[in-house]
Amino acid sequence: MSAPRRSVRRRLDGVLLLDKSLGVSSNHALQAARRLYNANKAGHTGTLDPLASGLLPLCFGEATKFSSALLDADKRYVATVQLGVTTDTADAEGIVLARRPVTTSRADLEQVLTRFQGDIEQVPPMYSALKRDGKPLYAYAREGIVLERAPRHVHIYQIQLVEWEEEYFVCEVSCSKGTYIRTLAADIGEALGCGAHLTALRRTGIGALDIAQAHAITMLESLDNPARDALLLPADALLPDLGIVRLDTENSAKVKQGQAVRWNCEAAALMRAYDADNRFMGVCQVTADGWLQPKRLISSAI
Repeated sequence: MSAPRRSVRRRLDGVLLLDKSLGVSSNHALQAARRLYNANKAGHTGTLDPLASGLLPLCFGEATKFSSALLDADKRYVATVQLGVTTDTADAEGIVLARRPVTTSRADLEQVLTRFQGDIEQVPPMYSALKRDGKPLYAYAREGIVLERAPRHVHIYQIQLVEWEEEYFVCEVSCSKGTYIRTLAADIGEALGCGAHLTALRRTGIGALDIAQAHAITMLESLDNPARDALLLPADALLPDLGIVRLDTENSAKVKQGQAVRWNCEAAALMRAYDADNRFMGVCQVTADGWLQPKRLISSAI
């Protein structure tokens, strides 16, 4: 008796802005979307903790070549913080370490929040994926080992209070890459003198991408294949901050073959390149000596 035939995954290129639900890992969300689209190749652009919900861009096919583009992008969150309780993970999944009375007024909280805007230093939490000697910090933490961690510089562009009760508050945070919102919540709690931990987190933006553009997996499941496919963004949606170069037919052909072409503009680390028909070709670098050098091209451009 022959083995049952597996369905052949299809070639699919594009970017899906997923609204990840609470309690689901980024990889689980990725695999669920990949099965739904029956895509042969998929990847995400950086993880979102199971405790967090919100914007998770997923890449299919050729778009995976640019999945790292958003790692350095600024992020936006809505955070819910419980005052008066500290945990070993600085979030609701941790073990309670201490409980302290909360005497903070709204005015006190707003004044403290202003102190966390701008350039600040954070000590990365032990329960994080940062590695020491090839081993993630959370693995040490689970063994009861606490290691010294050097403070890291991050930037909080804006932190705005949107809701306040006696023992919790909700705020919107716009921040640079590498910011730990759990640590931010714990540090605010210490500045208030009562301690705090993060109870909920929702990512609402990455660079120019916004949660308003995202789709929940349950909604995607209700659509037919053409309707789902129509929700995919092109690969260059991951690169809105890069400048644009438009090539004529001759230079397009050369770049598609991996050749550098003369280019008269200021040097730039990376630029989006488009051919004579305005089709996205990939990413190129403009060198200081006046060359446009292909760096990463999509296969349809080669």
